[in-house]
Amino acid sequence: MFDFVNKKRRIVQIILGLATLPFVFWGVESYRNADAGDHVALAAGEKISRQEFEQALRNQQENMRATLGENFSPALLEKPEVRAAILEGLIQQRLLRQEASRVGLGVADAQLIEMIQNIDLFQEDGNFSKQRYEEWLRNQGMNARAFEARLRQDLMRQQLVDPFSKNAFISHSVAERILRLGDEKREVRVVQIQPEQFLANVKPGNDAIRAYYEAHKAEFQVPEQARVEYVVLSMDALAEKAQVTADEALAYYEEHKHEFGQPEERRASHILISAPASASASDRATARAKAEELLAEVRKSPQRFTELAKQHSQDPGSAPTGGDLGFFARNMMTKSFEDAVFRMKPGEISDIVETEHGFHIILLAEARGGKQASLEEVKKQVEQEVRKQKAAKTFGEMADSFSNMVYEQSDSLKPVAESLGLTIQESGWIRMNSDEPPYLNNARLLQAIFSEDAIKDKRNTEAIEVSSNTLVSARVVDYKPAATPSVDELRDKIAALVAREEASRAAINEGKEQLAQLQQGKTAPIKWTPGQQVSRRERQGFDNETVQAIFRAETNHLPAYSGLPNAQGGFTLIRVDRVIESRPPSAEERKTFAGQLSQLFAQEEFSSYLDGIKKRYDVSVRSESLEK
Repeated sequence: MFDFVNKKRRIVQIILGLATLPFVFWGVESYRNADAGDHVALAAGEKISRQEFEQALRNQQENMRATLGENFSPALLEKPEVRAAILEGLIQQRLLRQEASRVGLGVADAQLIEMIQNIDLFQEDGNFSKQRYEEWLRNQGMNARAFEARLRQDLMRQQLVDPFSKNAFISHSVAERILRLGDEKREVRVVQIQPEQFLANVKPGNDAIRAYYEAHKAEFQVPEQARVEYVVLSMDALAEKAQVTADEALAYYEEHKHEFGQPEERRASHILISAPASASASDRATARAKAEELLAEVRKSPQRFTELAKQHSQDPGSAPTGGDLGFFARNMMTKSFEDAVFRMKPGEISDIVETEHGFHIILLAEARGGKQASLEEVKKQVEQEVRKQKAAKTFGEMADSFSNMVYEQSDSLKPVAESLGLTIQESGWIRMNSDEPPYLNNARLLQAIFSEDAIKDKRNTEAIEVSSNTLVSARVVDYKPAATPSVDELRDKIAALVAREEASRAAINEGKEQLAQLQQGKTAPIKWTPGQQVSRRERQGFDNETVQAIFRAETNHLPAYSGLPNAQGGFTLIRVDRVIESRPPSAEERKTFAGQLSQLFAQEEFSSYLDGIKKRYDVSVRSESLEK
């Protein structure tokens, strides 16, 4: 727990992820699926093992937890798009490594040695520590040759990236111009000319209605529909029916007593003087002596514990926060350390505690929890767990019978319902793309319902697992094939659609005519909205197209006018009354923004380069690797 590698593994990940430009995600769906095997992907002939992929997921989890803190949820990494992005990164590493080798890039041994010796993680008192280096390798389960080969490959990849990241340039004058454009404000008023203003005057004729019907006939087609009866075997439903005796509840509580109540947790800080188990007796004695000196100083001035931990603790993971390790329960720490902490009282400072990591001085800050809940306090929870256990057993016994009966007696659902005590339920009309009701919105079940076997022969569908521990079988009782209603049946609906289209055209034409008159200097009785100051950054609720129209308006003479069709099918008239120039940016703002623009430009260039690399090498992905 106190090993600096385990506490700060993210630092090591940064060391091993040397590229300064973020990867561009091509989308793993663009790769063809590979045959089954012991890997999740193939990139340029190299396998990416499942073990490597899972390790990358764990690393990303730690990164996200460190970044998001309490807002982090492990469910984020269950999303296919996140898993795809992580796999994409591994693929791109392989391709860049192959490309570096292809163009003849290399890393001299002297350069590699210098790189390792300058990594802060491996230094002690400002000098490279071979002991720290070897300890880190042991904790990572790596040998020096494997680590150095990996680092060499990362440096080679970096040589591909550097020309883009270090040579992109945007002048400060360009940066200033863009900054000022972004901050420029225009005081505007608008008026919306909407179709509703013209609807009352639009009366579509028969020819217009029939023409619209013929042009959009496919849109009016009603998909095939079916009504079904169905039975559901659900473990949740079985759990609701299960009965729990007092003896059963007591037996479960006694067996799982440790799961109820809050486990005791303690919050401690420590000062570590590092002395790994592999250190010599002399080195360990020196470390203990130093720890004894610090203990004396801590006991003399307990209020300085945090300060002394920051100055002297050799645990990089906790030293910056004054040695604070946060709350932890039992079985989370090295045993000797944990035993000492759980013997202490809040505010107490320990004697020297020796572990395989070295010598610790511990301050116990706080203790909480440790209360055992009584059976009465958790009775409902216990009974629910017993019901789940019973239901799981019953469901397992009934599932095979359910599957066999709906198949073997496929002309009716009554036998399975009567045998297993299930209720036959009936649906309304459902379609292939139904999103309700529950169970019947399952894609596999819908596919079975609308199969030829189910429709023509009225046979039960197979038992389909629509969700975890829930089986459903359905039988079609009525069916309607896909059909297109006649124009007469749709007349009112089509008339409304045609009227809306004509009203929209009228609104847009009216808007364009008014805009032309305003731009010619003619006045009109228009009720403009109150003025608002709009910038490209502060849009005041306007959509992107409207903001663009505002800033396209020629402002040599004010007021200036612009306009455009809007999302509601009408027309937005825009009046610009005033232009408010932005203040000149400071030299520091220009410099910072120019750097940001340069980075964006470099990313675009690097993206094009990566796209060329992708076309040069074969990549294949096993689609199931993206599933949890």
